[in-house]
Amino acid sequence: MNKTVIECNAIAAGYVKGLNILQGVDLIINEKEIVSIIGPNGAGKSTLLKAIMGLIDISAGRFFVNGHEKTNTPTHQIVKEGVGYVPQVENIFPSLTIEENLEIGSWTLNKNIKQTISKTFDDFPMLKERRKDKAGNLSGGQRQILALARSLVTSPTILLLDEPSAGLSPVAIKEVFETVKEINSKGVAILLVEQNAKRALSFSDRGYVLDQGRNAYQGKGHELLDDPRVIDLYLGKL
Repeated sequence: MNKTVIECNAIAAGYVKGLNILQGVDLIINEKEIVSIIGPNGAGKSTLLKAIMGLIDISAGRFFVNGHEKTNTPTHQIVKEGVGYVPQVENIFPSLTIEENLEIGSWTLNKNIKQTISKTFDDFPMLKERRKDKAGNLSGGQRQILALARSLVTSPTILLLDEPSAGLSPVAIKEVFETVKEINSKGVAILLVEQNAKRALSFSDRGYVLDQGRNAYQGKGHELLDDPRVIDLYLGKL
């Protein structure tokens, strides 16, 4: 049985003190899994990722990484615990080169930085070819690939992705999802928030449906895709 990488127990959190968006969310991600979070706008999907990453305070509940409690641990410590994160917006530095973006991604590393970045370029040949180009010159899909690559510099065991397909063309979406699948095939667990619920569930081992800051449904990806309650309430909307 695969071990649990991340566990959230009754997490409550929000952006304004006393006004929680998350109302007691439970979540488990095991090693090497792809787990998706779907639900209507405002359900708390992105908020949950930010709470895990220490970007907003958890006001109630407990959060664990590899069995160790990390509730309200600072973000840089969460990264050192092996958790990577790609936010939906502002996930690269457009004015810097591709190589400089990867160097910023290595800020928590203490050694072997050059070797790590070199390996990242080997894994992403397109970025290697354009390493001296400004990141702002990349297409939307290429920017997302760079954001993924930068998050991998620290060798995370789990990667949190917030709406990786947002604003991309169908061709770019296909490329991004193929890249995510390849990352997972190398042993990195994936926690995915995705606007296209059908794509997310068909892509995932398991899924969680959030609604109004609470767990609504959970199960295997294909089971949720075929669940009449999920279809009627969520898949038709998203």
